[in-house]
Amino acid sequence: MISTGLARRLREAGLAWKPHSGDRFHIDRSELDSDVFTVSELTIEAHEYPTGTVLGFNGTTEWALDSIDLGDTLWLPHEDQLRDLLRTAFRSLETVGDAYRVTIELDGSPHSFDSVSAPEAYGLALLAVLEGLSV
Repeated sequence: MISTGLARRLREAGLAWKPHSGDRFHIDRSELDSDVFTVSELTIEAHEYPTGTVLGFNGTTEWALDSIDLGDTLWLPHEDQLRDLLRTAFRSLETVGDAYRVTIELDGSPHSFDSVSAPEAYGLALLAVLEGLSV
């Protein structure tokens, strides 16, 4: 899983989220920062309204929370989602010692991003794409 910090940077760089079953997220409040939720038709379901998307908490009696606006959440994309978002820029994932390296190609030039986890390396590469390689 990517870090909350990287997820926040991806959102600030313009990464949009359309919730699907299996997606993980935080409620973007400091008191809930350590809690990770998963979208599921049984417990947390995305509801589309003309005013925006709301995540509904179904049958959560221990919570005083029925729903939350998508803007109050922080998406934690899975490794495969990050790889898919890189699209044709993605070239490779490899291990380098105890780290992972993701290599992408933009404008004919390779760019590599290393991290302690594969999802984090994918996230760093995606951030670079979203920011036009200014990272």
